[in-house]
Amino acid sequence: MPTHASPSPSPSSTPSAADVGAQWSAHNPDLDTSPMELVGLLKHATGLLNRAVEPLYAGAALTAPEVDMLIPLRHATGPFIARSLAERLGLSRAGVSKTLGKLEKRGFIARTPNPADRRAALVTITEAGAKAVDDLFPRQLAIEIGLLAGLGEDREQVTEALHRLVGAMEAQLGHL
Repeated sequence: MPTHASPSPSPSSTPSAADVGAQWSAHNPDLDTSPMELVGLLKHATGLLNRAVEPLYAGAALTAPEVDMLIPLRHATGPFIARSLAERLGLSRAGVSKTLGKLEKRGFIARTPNPADRRAALVTITEAGAKAVDDLFPRQLAIEIGLLAGLGEDREQVTEALHRLVGAMEAQLGHL
């Protein structure tokens, strides 16, 4: 009697990371798929966060990633260099440099020569940049508060677990 493969999920139903991991394991038993569920959940949470704040940034002067880059500059007591901004945000230096260039052209930051190191410019937020952040960021926080409200008392545990995750990932990147 012939066996039939189970039907593929319909386009409207997306398989879970665990399902995809099981499919990969069946296809390639030597492949370690153990990170897939956690990484899949992180990506899904990031996607939900992005989708929630997307309407706020439609037609805004800045994008959400640009606001994320301006926030450390907003209340800084002195200028930043791009490298320290990249490290603080966990982003590549090239990506930070490109975004800073766009922000500078639009008048949201200023870059001045660093007297201690000619290779690294000093980055400060302009009045226009501070005004834009002051307008957008509180509204973004309100959206984030709403998204996280369902965690209730579990919020502290989730935050602690995410701190441990980030610490473990940073330690591994330090070894690469």
